[in-house]
Amino acid sequence: MSNSSGPQYYRNSGAEVMGVLKGIVLFAVLAGACVARHIAAEPAFCRELECPKFTTDYTTKDYEKRTYPQSMWVSTTIIGVDYQGASTQGFDKLFEYISGKNSEKKKIDMTAPVITRVMPGQGPTCADNFTVSFMVPFELQPNPPQPTDSSVIVSTLPAHQAYVRSYPGFSNEKKFLEEAEALAKALNSSQPYQKSFYYTAGYDSPFTVLNRHNEIWFII
Repeated sequence: MSNSSGPQYYRNSGAEVMGVLKGIVLFAVLAGACVARHIAAEPAFCRELECPKFTTDYTTKDYEKRTYPQSMWVSTTIIGVDYQGASTQGFDKLFEYISGKNSEKKKIDMTAPVITRVMPGQGPTCADNFTVSFMVPFELQPNPPQPTDSSVIVSTLPAHQAYVRSYPGFSNEKKFLEEAEALAKALNSSQPYQKSFYYTAGYDSPFTVLNRHNEIWFII
């Protein structure tokens, strides 16, 4: 009896083990797919480009409050009175950096958004300070290639919170000033934020016509 029952026991156990293993493998594949979907779940307005990670703390009809972790950005500062001209000049310098004008002569993927920190000058005829920035792709953030243009720098944007107002269409100076004013009006006196500067954020190329996405950031 022991000789006949032993092999049958092992045959049954082997089948059961294989079934369990197949179940584990299937679970791992499905779990991996779920994780991949979670990691890849960038907001649609990122246009499948890498974007800074953030969590949304709450949303109102006028704005949302976000929390951003620390990240690295490549930036250049332009002094002038014309936002569009400064933005174009800054973008061109940063595009040269990601096109290979860096210490490793490395081509670097474009990210989103292009942000511009606007520090208004004192008085109606004074020049403003515009700092245009691209986020460094996540895989390069631990050790990003250094710019070879002395007017371009790589720096860390500390973890922060921001009030963010989104708006569609093609943006320009008149439009983002209107949106910044609307955001300021929507916030009450118990919601302090940095008033010496703010950010504009653009997520689309000039060739994108539909579903364009722009933002104003007030840093808390």
